Amino acid sequence: MFENIALAAPELFTLTTMMLMLAGTFAGLLAGAVPGFTIAMAVVLVLPFTFSMTPVQGLATMIAVYVGGLSGGLMSGILTGIPGTPSSVATTFDGYPLARSGKPGLALGIGIWSSFFGGVFAAIVLMLVAPQLALIGLEFQPVDYFSLIIFALTVTASLAGDQMVKGLMSGLLGLLVATVGSDVVFGQPRFTFGIDVAEQGFAFLPVLVGIFAFGRLLGDVKSREKAHQPLGGEAHAVHIDYLGAAREVLRRWGNVLRSSAIGVFVGVLPAAGSTISNVLAYDQAKKTSREHDQFGKGAIDGIIAPEAANNSTAGGALIVMMALGLPGDIMTAIMLGALLIHDVIPSPSFISDEPTIAYAIFLAFFVANFMMLALQSVTVRGFVLITKVKLYMLAAVILFYCALGMFALNNVTWDMWTLFFFGIVGFLMRALGFPIVPLVLGVVLGGIAEARLSQVFARSDDVMVFLSRPWSLFFLLLACFSIFFPLYQKHRGKAAWTRFYPSVLLVVMAYPVFLMPGTIRPVLAAGMVVAGIGLAVLQLRRSRAPQTTK
Repeated sequence: MFENIALAAPELFTLTTMMLMLAGTFAGLLAGAVPGFTIAMAVVLVLPFTFSMTPVQGLATMIAVYVGGLSGGLMSGILTGIPGTPSSVATTFDGYPLARSGKPGLALGIGIWSSFFGGVFAAIVLMLVAPQLALIGLEFQPVDYFSLIIFALTVTASLAGDQMVKGLMSGLLGLLVATVGSDVVFGQPRFTFGIDVAEQGFAFLPVLVGIFAFGRLLGDVKSREKAHQPLGGEAHAVHIDYLGAAREVLRRWGNVLRSSAIGVFVGVLPAAGSTISNVLAYDQAKKTSREHDQFGKGAIDGIIAPEAANNSTAGGALIVMMALGLPGDIMTAIMLGALLIHDVIPSPSFISDEPTIAYAIFLAFFVANFMMLALQSVTVRGFVLITKVKLYMLAAVILFYCALGMFALNNVTWDMWTLFFFGIVGFLMRALGFPIVPLVLGVVLGGIAEARLSQVFARSDDVMVFLSRPWSLFFLLLACFSIFFPLYQKHRGKAAWTRFYPSVLLVVMAYPVFLMPGTIRPVLAAGMVVAGIGLAVLQLRRSRAPQTTK
């Protein structure tokens, strides 16, 4: 490995390549910060400029745009409550409330450092275990993806908090919205009510921006007094304590590592992406936190988890591209196209056939995270000035650019009407006390779930395939435990059954792990069973201890 790094370093660490990477990172930050301007659009716009570059320069530039875009979404998400990219949706849940409480500098600092640590973690994993970890992605079939999405949908149960019924209703509404338009298999229009333009369905970005931007801004300017207030309350100088924010993040190193690992794992799965990983990481952070009731009100862990996860997802996607020659997401698909343009054929033997290019990509991803940290630290001061702008002025500017961005997305006015309609829906749901997050999750995952389910039944009509595939069974069992986890969290320490919930979880989840191929996984399953039984015995001894003392 070190020999290959020595070969790649002179190719990458040139003045021209470093300047191109700086420009790419800055372009990615801008693209991520503007709602409606996706990271994929930024990478596609950069692609033509790479034709005249060397393969190392071109790929390094696109990776810099990729990393910058993933992190750039946190700025608009935290300061305005509008996620700049779908990968920053969960960042708004706690980042925006913390900024509105008068701590925008702290919220931004935590988001920046979390993105950096998540990216560095993924870069280290990328270099060390790319070939081994990518083999997991080859094991996944459509049935496994569908079960993974079912597990992700159960996140709505915990994200709904005490409003379980309203949360489930919101999630089902999101799934219903995802079915509007042409059927993915037969092309038959559904729920279009004779409106031809509705056959294209509701694009995710207009729905997302409408609910988060339009709906939230309508609530912010519903009274004259509120409309004339600055975004961050009292307009005062904002100090960003980078060292203090770094300490806060490092104090929660367990959350950083767990969320980064979730991001890498989801990135390895083709077509999963940071849209899923940031919500899953947020959900797991909430479930494991002792202060889970503070989530949604400005919890620091609620900012760390999604930001660490979405940046580490890029590393997972690059693992698949490097080790298998398969695109982990749309960005890596574009990079594969760039490799083909330069007559480099992506394949499972890519790392051994082209070690200089492969390890240059590893190093570029690592360096891009440091560039992102430096540029964020400089440019974020300009974004913080947004908190001093009065809400009615900010609302007009944001809505104009949101509408413009939605039209530019596909050059159709239908997306603008979608933005307007779901802005009203989001405003009414907030007014009636319905949680917004399950709706967004249903819209994001609904179309993916339908496509995977269609692929499953195109192969076989046997429903037992969902239980016979180890990975599918793993995620379905995990979904069952995830549904009941809010009850466990609510009654933990009060009801007797909660003492054995972790033990049962470990023992039950060991079964599908045991069925997986290989020699390590059965050993891991045996370890899970031993750990589960050990926890159960420990809980029994603790429960009997007071009786013996009496």
